[in-house]
Amino acid sequence: MGERWVDNDLVFATRYGTELDAANVRRAFRSVAAAAGLEASEWTPRELRHSFVSLLSSSGVPIEDIAHLVGHASTNVTEKVYRKELRPVLTRGATAMDALFGGRRAGRSD
Repeated sequence: MGERWVDNDLVFATRYGTELDAANVRRAFRSVAAAAGLEASEWTPRELRHSFVSLLSSSGVPIEDIAHLVGHASTNVTEKVYRKELRPVLTRGATAMDALFGGRRAGRSD
């Protein structure tokens, strides 16, 4: 940017070297989403984060690892915030416990 550049010693900065704010991040994110062929108005960094957790959970990644990857100090926050995304892991765990202890699901007549 030549003379317009302000060196603030930032890792992530605007094209002029100034500090990013939420509007800068949203604008840049929407630009990238549109370039990827997505409906940019339907995606935010938050949806991307939820998709990340959901994909990890569906792939069987342990909740402790997911919590670490999203920057949570413990699994408590991860479990509260991403309850819906973690359902596949929780369901597999419940099914495994049923198998171990001979439980039957409601409505089964074996």
